Amino acid sequence: MTASSGPFPQLRDVPALVVGVRHAAWLTPEGEIETLTPAEAARRVRKTDRVMVCHAKATARRLNLQSIPALDLLELFAFCRPAKFCLPTPRGLAEALNLALPASHEAEAEVLALAAHRLLTDLREEGRGDTAAIAWSMGRGGWPWTSAVLAALGAGEEPHSASTRRGLMIWQRLPDWEDEAPPPPPGNQPVAAAEARAQLAVLLGRGSEQRPQQADYAAGAVAAFLPRDRAGEPRFVLAEAGTGVGKTLGYIAPASVWAKKNQGTVWISTFTRNLQRQLDAELDRLYPDAVEKEQKVVVRKGRENYFCILNYEEALNRSLQMPGPASVALGLLARWALATRDGDMVGGDFPAWLADLMGTGLTTDLTDTRGECVYAACAHYGKCFIERSQRRAKHAEIVVANHALVMIQAAMGGIGSDDGGGLPLRYVFDEGHHLFNAADGAFSAHLSGFETADLRRWLVGAEEGQRSRSRGLRARIEDLISDDDKAQDALEAVLAAARCLPGPGWRQRIEAGPRGPSEDFLARLRAQVLARAEDADAGYSLECEPHPATDGLLTAAGELEGALAKMGKPMGELIERLAG
Repeated sequence: MTASSGPFPQLRDVPALVVGVRHAAWLTPEGEIETLTPAEAARRVRKTDRVMVCHAKATARRLNLQSIPALDLLELFAFCRPAKFCLPTPRGLAEALNLALPASHEAEAEVLALAAHRLLTDLREEGRGDTAAIAWSMGRGGWPWTSAVLAALGAGEEPHSASTRRGLMIWQRLPDWEDEAPPPPPGNQPVAAAEARAQLAVLLGRGSEQRPQQADYAAGAVAAFLPRDRAGEPRFVLAEAGTGVGKTLGYIAPASVWAKKNQGTVWISTFTRNLQRQLDAELDRLYPDAVEKEQKVVVRKGRENYFCILNYEEALNRSLQMPGPASVALGLLARWALATRDGDMVGGDFPAWLADLMGTGLTTDLTDTRGECVYAACAHYGKCFIERSQRRAKHAEIVVANHALVMIQAAMGGIGSDDGGGLPLRYVFDEGHHLFNAADGAFSAHLSGFETADLRRWLVGAEEGQRSRSRGLRARIEDLISDDDKAQDALEAVLAAARCLPGPGWRQRIEAGPRGPSEDFLARLRAQVLARAEDADAGYSLECEPHPATDGLLTAAGELEGALAKMGKPMGELIERLAG
């Protein structure tokens, strides 16, 4: 099939292009395949109104062009199959759409045309509704797929702008979470080794490879699920398994048996996102029904991983004041937000390649920002993905989390635990050799540009030129100290001293013209590391020995220490006044 032979005339006369390292494949609207050099393909693209590609930015880079007039299949996939996985390649599209896998660039070019028609044909079954309203809004921002998408949806005349705006107001259609009564404390029934072996056999299925070591591993892990005999003496098993044993299903088997028998929750803690994704996939064996898995499995992460509806609304309001390409990104984001499993934008079902195509400003930067959440004061609190995840965890059988979150939860007394208030009672720590590093990272003190700038924002609040909801310390406590002159004086001293911390634009000033003791110290520290690091061009994970310090660094450190002490003294006075 070519673009001209399909049922969508909007794609007529649109060629398809795949660019490799040494040559490019060009599929003409008539179905002819041509093999070109990248330079030849670049010249042809310049003379073409539109060309169908997979990942426009990557294609442009291979052609040494700033941009290309593209119909990007990845954008169409994100619109038609929101929250679905797809590798950002023609072969990935073929796999996601159950098309024949291409074996050459020429076959990949044909896949692009087939993928476009498959996606648009499937979209016909969805019906118009809010989908058409979102497409109209994206069309006003210049989305090149708009006419084909609207034709697939059977949309008529363009609606009033108010109607298209309602299509992007996703908070009106997202479900509310509901507070449920805390579950009763879990039981204390142990898990027998035979039960763990039987559950493992069920998870593996008939005809699976028999691995005695895996069954022995599952049977040995049941000791961790015995009831405690003495307070403060938990049951634990320290287990190690070689590569290929299958330890993931080995511990899922007894954990799932315990959770079902005792109506409790088992937390599985990992260090890496890759293992979290692997665990999530393995749990499909335990809960093959998607609806049941939605109820029984929760993946918990830090707040900064989740989509913030209020951030999205504010970005939408800004785009309405200045219509343009932002409407395209927000439209794709709206489609994803209405389909996502849990709102996780970092390692969840949000496609990472979409941030590359649309930019982080209107995609992953819309996650929750530390210190800005207004919690119950937010108009979207009842629909918040973070709050929903926390509440679902209280009633789940399996919670997958990372070591850092588990460590912080342990220190704070627990959120999402079996009794609604205390800590979970059963943990599995996979990648346990990273546990101490995770604890160091979670609890160590960080004197960095980000941390000090965050502290300033939390104390001072949003400053001129910042898009931030941070209210600052004054707005948080002024009602509490309105009749206490000494507390008010201490507050003013804190806010004045906080100006020593990095202000808006500090990252740009670090390289040329730092302002204040914090920025001066960070600039000198950065200069020493760059001068002495073995691979300074790497740009990250750079380090060097602290001694001998470069000229001026120790003096700058002393000045910063004095500035922080000047801020700490009135803070202590304010704490005393509030406590009294």
